[in-house]
Amino acid sequence: MAATAPPQVTAEVEREASRISTLPPEEVYEALGSSPSGLSAAEAEERLRRYGPNLLREERKTPLIVKLLANFTHLMALLLWAASALAFIARLPELGVAILAVIFINAGFSFWQEYKAERAVEALRALLPTYARVIRDGEERRILAEELVPGDVLVLGEGDAISADARLVEEFELRTNNSALTGEALPVRRTAEPSIREDVAYVEQPNLVFAGTTVATGTGRAVVLATGMSTAFGQIAELTQTVEAAQSPLQVEVGRAIRVISIAAVSVGVIFFALATALTGTTLLDAFIFAVGIVVAFVPEGMLPLVTLSLAVGVQRMARRHALIKKLSAVETLGSTTVICTDKTGTLTQNEMTVREIWLPTEEVHVAGRGYEPTGEFRRDSQVIPPRADPDLAGLLAAAELASNARLVPPDPARPRWSVLGDPTEGARVGAAT
Repeated sequence: MAATAPPQVTAEVEREASRISTLPPEEVYEALGSSPSGLSAAEAEERLRRYGPNLLREERKTPLIVKLLANFTHLMALLLWAASALAFIARLPELGVAILAVIFINAGFSFWQEYKAERAVEALRALLPTYARVIRDGEERRILAEELVPGDVLVLGEGDAISADARLVEEFELRTNNSALTGEALPVRRTAEPSIREDVAYVEQPNLVFAGTTVATGTGRAVVLATGMSTAFGQIAELTQTVEAAQSPLQVEVGRAIRVISIAAVSVGVIFFALATALTGTTLLDAFIFAVGIVVAFVPEGMLPLVTLSLAVGVQRMARRHALIKKLSAVETLGSTTVICTDKTGTLTQNEMTVREIWLPTEEVHVAGRGYEPTGEFRRDSQVIPPRADPDLAGLLAAAELASNARLVPPDPARPRWSVLGDPTEGARVGAAT
């Protein structure tokens, strides 16, 4: 079965998704070149060659050596390089060596601060699952998520992570957790019914599911319509990669100060050189050395380390409050901020729920724990109690676990903390019962 090439531009993706969202489920298969029995292995392989793997394009990273050299070649560093050279010319080697030490120490410190922040920032890639369940050749199979192609029929169950943007064709009480994509805290109801409007925003179409989200409750099947960078998640990743870095107010002011200092220093040096040769009768060499000394004296050698250390202190203070600053210059910009507009879930909160209190027929039990990690204590009147030793508590925890379909996921290299696949409320119950 033939299928048109997947749209590569956001507008084209939205137009195609809007059109497909208005089709009844039986026509969705035909529109995407598929069928209820899924793609054949040969067709899937051909489409994988045509469309490429279902991966986010990795941002081309600046080599470490380039980042290091950037700390030696910015405007203030260039001024200090010039001052050091002039100090040696003026027969002031101690001053020249001191200025060089300032340059190297400052560059190394700045590079280390930014390097640590870069390593701490995890890419959006970590939110995408490794495997997906699909229908191929009429059979359900488990494949690598990167092998998904447009037209694949996804099999969705409670707790599953969704690997591509897809149009639902079957569902039973399906709700998805879209917090990673839209910031919505509560699971969102999904439907397989055709949409009656095409002008609904792409991520708000009720019969679409999206890469990077998870199934909170219910089951369903969906036909893949976009993979990789063509997904809504991929478009967000692309925005983060193409944003242009602007100079902070501090960088602008420091640049202006350096230009003023440079012009003033050279002007005064030239004036004193002319005065020394015209009025005192000194040799040209002595007058030049005298003028160079004046130029060097104008250079504020302590300005660069002072600014860097001040910003570094700000970075450390923010780090203690769990805020990560990737660039030192961003601290000053953040200090000038008066209003921050942000969503709540996943930004100000972690979209994690934890059981804190349990009410039994005759008593209250306090629960101590963190996130979804299955550790903690049960306390009654400040005394630790084993949960299995109390029949009422043990029965309630067993019922809570049996009535939940969420699954706890232990830490791995991509996610250093315990996480949940499924509804966060059910995840909290499972964590308490485990």
